[in-house]
Amino acid sequence: MEISVEVKNLTKRFDKFTAVDGINFSVRKGEIFGFLGPNGAGKSTTIKMLCGILSPTDGTGTVSGYDIVNEQDKIKNTIGYMSQKFSLYHDLTVRENLEFFGSIYGLAGRILKERIDYVREMAGIGDRMDSKVDILPGGIKQRLALGGAILHDPPVLFLDEPTSGVDPLMRRNFWDLIYNFSREGKTIFVTTHYMDEAEHCNRMALVIAGKIIALDTPDNLKQNLPYSVYALQVDDFIKVFEKISKLEFIEEAAIFGSDIHILCDRKYKLKSELGKVLNNIGVTDYRIDQIPASLEDVFVTHARRLGV
Repeated sequence: MEISVEVKNLTKRFDKFTAVDGINFSVRKGEIFGFLGPNGAGKSTTIKMLCGILSPTDGTGTVSGYDIVNEQDKIKNTIGYMSQKFSLYHDLTVRENLEFFGSIYGLAGRILKERIDYVREMAGIGDRMDSKVDILPGGIKQRLALGGAILHDPPVLFLDEPTSGVDPLMRRNFWDLIYNFSREGKTIFVTTHYMDEAEHCNRMALVIAGKIIALDTPDNLKQNLPYSVYALQVDDFIKVFEKISKLEFIEEAAIFGSDIHILCDRKYKLKSELGKVLNNIGVTDYRIDQIPASLEDVFVTHARRLGV
């Protein structure tokens, strides 16, 4: 399939600090590709290099066939970029913001009017066109920022933490828009630290400390986890967690709500062995169920292997 984005050994250093450390990946046309990792993992730095905002220290990359070092101006004309701070002018109206973004992209006259009409419909802001941005609700600001990024109808969209700070319903509505763009053949590169949000991506890269530690579809990442996952339901779960989390046969234990999630070797008979331990410490009222692995299980497992 046609490749929209490709990087090889991409690296960015700031003095002695390495923000992005020799990463490799490619993104297919029309794909929703996720970059999942905590704050400081190098996600935003990667996007800025791909958008031509920062130059890499080492490595190579292309976006829509253009070189990220030597053809940055051409890249900027073929991408849409939405930052986590939304990049809006709060002292201007919605209409004035869109007209300004349009002028930056070289749009004018009938074409600019048609694209503004499209964004107004897409973002659901028809009755807010003459409102100042600073009085708009967060969800409308978010959709307006997306509208500004796609005003010139770019084939590739870079969305940097686009749902940070908005409520779950707004996040769901926003992802509906992303799906629509993907169906139109646009390539979506999105960074996030929300595990559930990453499930929406066709493929995703797990990123820690500037390195890609795993890359695949969400389903494959979960299915290839070398551990079985169990949920332990028990009263006084915090006390029990402290008792069992250091057991040799438990690879990882974490509290999820009022349950304890446990990872162990797939061949290990966890139910019987953990049952013996619980009985020995006087715990008799409990339930242990094997459950599907989550992306959080995958991420934590890979992070632990790196000693993070």
